[in-house]
Amino acid sequence: MEALLMDLPIAVLMGVIGAVVFTLIGVVSGTDETATIAPLTLVVILIGVPPAGVFTFFLAAAISKHMTHAIPTMLLGIPGDTLAVPILEDATRMRQLGLPHLALRKAVSGAVISAFIAIPAAVLFAWILSPFGDLITAFAPWIFLVAAAGIAYSSQAKLGGIVALVPFVVFILGLQAWTGTFEVSLSISYFLGIAIGPMIFDLVTVLVPQNRAGMRRNAPSKVFLAPEVRPAVVRGSRRAGGAGAGGAAASGAAKGSAKAAGRTFPNPFKVLDRTQVTATAATSVVSSATFVFSPVAVTVLMGEIVGARIKQGYQRLTSVITAKNGTTESTYIAETLIPLIAFGLPLSPVAAGPAAPLFNAPPVFETNPDAGIINNISTFMSTPQFLVYGLLAAVCATVIAYPFAMRYAHAAARFVVTKVSHEAIIAAFVGLVVVVSLWEGGLMGLLVVTAVGLVGGTLIRTVKVHAGVLFMGYYVAVLSVPGILAAVG
Repeated sequence: MEALLMDLPIAVLMGVIGAVVFTLIGVVSGTDETATIAPLTLVVILIGVPPAGVFTFFLAAAISKHMTHAIPTMLLGIPGDTLAVPILEDATRMRQLGLPHLALRKAVSGAVISAFIAIPAAVLFAWILSPFGDLITAFAPWIFLVAAAGIAYSSQAKLGGIVALVPFVVFILGLQAWTGTFEVSLSISYFLGIAIGPMIFDLVTVLVPQNRAGMRRNAPSKVFLAPEVRPAVVRGSRRAGGAGAGGAAASGAAKGSAKAAGRTFPNPFKVLDRTQVTATAATSVVSSATFVFSPVAVTVLMGEIVGARIKQGYQRLTSVITAKNGTTESTYIAETLIPLIAFGLPLSPVAAGPAAPLFNAPPVFETNPDAGIINNISTFMSTPQFLVYGLLAAVCATVIAYPFAMRYAHAAARFVVTKVSHEAIIAAFVGLVVVVSLWEGGLMGLLVVTAVGLVGGTLIRTVKVHAGVLFMGYYVAVLSVPGILAAVG
């Protein structure tokens, strides 16, 4: 309890910072979780923030982003990030009905409910699996190999993802051998290269004259922003006995509309009906148990399950949107918490992707079960601490991101499409990656980031694997291959 209270102030501070930063980043369309959350979490670790603050920052960032990513998805028809893609088709239908504002409110409200359900559910599942932690660690090299193949097959690439893993693993092994000849040991640079791979691929693509000519535009892109819809204020009238029942009803409606207009903190249970709350709660628990599968695949699956049980069109559409956006929260939460608490190993797409710095961030964190080294954030935090700080992160995200998305979504979306330069955002993250890679390995680190980013970005863009597959490929190269070679003689 004393340790919990001692770290509470820094945890609150970092939770608020993570929530504020990623509430704003989430509004910008196309800001992938791995390319944004992972590098900033890495910076937080390297500047010396205590583990409780790092964990709260990461989880508050992920929860906040998966609330505000609904803003460009619903209002602009542009996915806010990778996990918003499965929601885009349903969002388009709501836009066609002229109800994008309702879709947004239900999606964000579903995310709030899901976050508070998924955290204790994930901790419970982790507690159930924790007795098998030592066994899993003993067979870690083989488990990483099987998990990498399974995650690759569950991606959009299917068998192509498994085949693509082989040359990528060989490529990582070759880079390690090459940098080893200069007595340079790198780890962070590989993570950064995979995280911003698509960005490097796009930047290199622009340098090709034929591609540049095809990408050139003579005028700014046109984006159609859904109109802002505010609850109408029903004013009381003195006609027909204003002091009577009619006047009381009008007065009550006026008060209700004032609250709906944003004078009180929004209540997700008033935005969603009973069916939607039940569907969100059920999918949050179920998706928390599927921590080894792709979050995108689980989001699609949960939406299909919910949609199959509701016949009325509008009810089905809004319920599917609510459940899907809730699943984006629960999958990220569970795929972070369960590997940390139960195994201390990155055995999920999220743990191997956006949450990778929580496991590997030399010289602060290092995970190498083959060498008997498990010194990551799970080493410094107990299960009760994960639960308490996880709920604290959800509170920080809800207090900041939820009212922002409910009240200022239209203004934020308009500001982003008219004032925010995507080139400036890209430059900021590229600059951050350059600084961190130079810090770790000098020019060698920068070369590795560029090489891994270009190869990884090519696989992501062309083969359609996601970053989690490539992160697992990295772990296969550094953990599975040496362990298997040692085992077979």
